[in-house]
Amino acid sequence: MGKKISIIGSGFSSLASACYLAKNGYEVTVYEKNSSLGGRARQFSKKGFTFDMGPSWYWMPDVFDKFFNDFGKETKDFYKLKKLNPAYKVYFGENDSISIEDSLEKIKKVFEYEEKGSAKKLEEFISNAKENYSIAVTDLLYKMPGLSPLELITKKTVLKAGSFLSNIRKEVRKRFKNKKLRSILEFPVLFLGAKASNTPAFYNFMNYADFGLGTWQPENGFYDVVQAMVDLGKSFGVKYLTDHEISSINIKNSKVESLTINNSEFESDIVLSGADYAHTETLLSSNYRQYSNKYWSKKTWAPSSLLFYVGFDKKISDVAHHNLFFDTNFDDHAVDIYDKPKWPKDPLFYANFTSKTNSKTAPKGCENGFFLIPLATNLEDNDEFREKYFNIIITRLEKLTNQKLKNNIIFKESFCVNDFIKDYNSYGGNAYGLANTLFQTAFLRPKIKSNKLKNLYFSGQLTVPGPGVPPAIVSGKLVSDLILKDEKVI
Repeated sequence: MGKKISIIGSGFSSLASACYLAKNGYEVTVYEKNSSLGGRARQFSKKGFTFDMGPSWYWMPDVFDKFFNDFGKETKDFYKLKKLNPAYKVYFGENDSISIEDSLEKIKKVFEYEEKGSAKKLEEFISNAKENYSIAVTDLLYKMPGLSPLELITKKTVLKAGSFLSNIRKEVRKRFKNKKLRSILEFPVLFLGAKASNTPAFYNFMNYADFGLGTWQPENGFYDVVQAMVDLGKSFGVKYLTDHEISSINIKNSKVESLTINNSEFESDIVLSGADYAHTETLLSSNYRQYSNKYWSKKTWAPSSLLFYVGFDKKISDVAHHNLFFDTNFDDHAVDIYDKPKWPKDPLFYANFTSKTNSKTAPKGCENGFFLIPLATNLEDNDEFREKYFNIIITRLEKLTNQKLKNNIIFKESFCVNDFIKDYNSYGGNAYGLANTLFQTAFLRPKIKSNKLKNLYFSGQLTVPGPGVPPAIVSGKLVSDLILKDEKVI
């Protein structure tokens, strides 16, 4: 058996790296503080209802495919996928909504209806986005461990320099005048955790992920992906231990020697943390930390979220699997998240009802509802705020879909800033990590290898490539490749 590698946390970056490292002969153990695996992608069940607790948008299917292909497998070997139609529905007011369907040709017709001449502009915009997607995913994503600024410089990226200096909002708004179409095109950057005005225009590749590749759904929910990666890891001998919370990382001779878990020491040759980066460094004595509290406090953080998991005793009409409620001011809510952090006055929100496409996620005749309000980090979080905002969004849902729902609620559970901190040791209660702004991209993000301890590594949404499930999976590969490279040198 090879060297012992301890992986902290069981989010997607950890699950991915566990597979790559175990395949290469290492003795890998994954330690998870909670009672179930998956990190933010855990599953929650109650009274016959099943919810994905966090990630719910299956975008960039090629990244998932590549992961399984690396092991001689295919996605279909583990779970079935369905392309959603509509991909999602966007509400702008009463009797005012747009459904985004499952092909660019269909979407062009919707755009043309809303704004004459916009179909051709959309085709050109998505063509550019497709080019950027190819560069980002094929040329950069898997070759960018964030060790040097030279990683960003290729013949193709040099030609795209202007896309890094402009921003998404500017590029969208010089082409489209209709406010609804602008909102739809600016929405995907929410997955990158920043305002469209602060996100480099190059990241419009997310629009290709949306309109070009489409929105998919694993048959039994997003937890299918977690289970698939765990099963793959087990086939290579990975051990997964839940209810194992790390209390300290122990150092000897400038190397990590062991982890203290549940009052016991577990020796390890290499430690990889896929848990919150800032929290992981607090497990070290101060002289071995790379980044100070001041460093973290000055970063631009992606949002936290207020989440609700709701069981309804009736079927809900006029909603799709994924739904965006943009009936309030997009910019005002962004200011409340990024510029002047506070609880939003009129929040946008997102809702999904997986029981619309998979009846197994709710009892017969019922509907499961997952609701998300993006929030600033470090907000005061209490039951009073949670109840207030649930009433706001359920009232708007009733109004916009013209139906009564409040008396049909069997139960509701919430998850917010305090829970992100408690369950995930999340800095400031963030939900998505560090935003992908220009100055928090690639080599400007926290490093995947400690510069003070040669056998301590990091992965996940606070390091490269950034927030989101596909980047997390790629992060697991990047750090695994670096470990394998370092081990050969040693």
